Amino acid sequence: MVNALKASGKLNAAGFHFPGHNRGRAAPYSLTEIIGLEPFIHDFNCFPEIGFQFSPQGPISEAQKLAAKLFGALETWFLVGGTTCGIQAAIMATCSPGDYLILPRNSHKSAISALVLSGAIPKYSIPQYNYDWDIASGLLPSQELEKEGQKAGGVFVTSPTYHGVCSKLSEISEVCHNHGIPLIVDEAHGAHFGFHPQLPYSALQQGADLVVQSTHKVLCSLTQSSMLHLSTKSNVDRERISRYLNLDSSSSFPNFPTRDPLRLTLGFWQLGLSGYQVNEILHNDLMVICELVGSRSMTFAFTLGTCREHIQRLVSAIQHVSSINFISLSGGGKLFVVDNEINDSVTGPLLGDIKMGLNPRDAFFSSKRKVSIEESLGKICGELICAYPPGIPLMFPSEIITHSVLDYLVRIAGRIREANFQYPSLSATVIDGASDPSLSSIVICDV
Repeated sequence: MVNALKASGKLNAAGFHFPGHNRGRAAPYSLTEIIGLEPFIHDFNCFPEIGFQFSPQGPISEAQKLAAKLFGALETWFLVGGTTCGIQAAIMATCSPGDYLILPRNSHKSAISALVLSGAIPKYSIPQYNYDWDIASGLLPSQELEKEGQKAGGVFVTSPTYHGVCSKLSEISEVCHNHGIPLIVDEAHGAHFGFHPQLPYSALQQGADLVVQSTHKVLCSLTQSSMLHLSTKSNVDRERISRYLNLDSSSSFPNFPTRDPLRLTLGFWQLGLSGYQVNEILHNDLMVICELVGSRSMTFAFTLGTCREHIQRLVSAIQHVSSINFISLSGGGKLFVVDNEINDSVTGPLLGDIKMGLNPRDAFFSSKRKVSIEESLGKICGELICAYPPGIPLMFPSEIITHSVLDYLVRIAGRIREANFQYPSLSATVIDGASDPSLSSIVICDV
């Protein structure tokens, strides 16, 4: 692909095609001042000299074959727009309307959009949650692959998680294949797996059928580039995958069986600090920038671009934080206090008490209305509501709003108001997906 781009960039052609900058001739100076003119000169649509994304010939096709060989797949598709379209295509290729998909309750929201697109019904697995570290564990193999005599269309697993926690994919894949059910793995954060003996085995090496990777995360591609891999041993119809890709493309912790060594999570609660407060110090004062911030911890991602000097700066920054007089930092006021009452309510009674009122597709297309949060009890949720921290989706569209969820939402709303008052300059708890971030109202399905 690189050679084809170089050759095409040297052509003295009169271009009457998209993109409109016309090989850099109309590139905005504000951008060329930053990245130069070269990226624009090589920014093409799909020409015969370059190939087409789903064409059986051309440089793109040849590059995909090389990638499949490198990663150990039968076939590999390059994706644009991130891993989202790969997850959607994988689920739609394995699940027909009315089939049910087994997936963790804390899956990426792209899996939920795939349920809407495919018409599949979710059957959620609830991962264990470690509240000391504010991190969800991986999934364990389950024999619950039959529901009322109906076989699941697929099993969907996220491994590794954002924090680098891995599931026992080899055991999960064995259970799935014994039942004739394909295993889909969201390996967005694990494209580097399998390339070094001290890294975990990749999902393909552990028997997954379909694997989606974000090559722009730990590896070195440009932002939003990803890959979808089909296993050499899979029975999933590759033609069906292609059709759906055409449709939507544009320290050690307990109970964690495997961990990505390139993810470092540090906890600060014993210092009386939240992850947000430490992030304020590291980012603003020391220019050390993490990947993920939580209420009790921070996660740092090490990539192929990480250098020794940056690691030394991180070590020095953590030593600095550990030696500060935190009372003076707080102005003599109240330091961070972990809200165990709220965190504890996320266990069994909250995530374990899931009741479906509609399937996700019907919920998505149903008429909706907004009601006060007090009026929402017993109604079908019409929007995705996720609180950070702890980062577990509280409600998906299609789920019935229960007492435990409603109680949690009310207390979260109070926590947000209190945190914003106490620490206006810090990142406090935020609500993602809700039309009303204050949680005084909620969107429900009007059915």
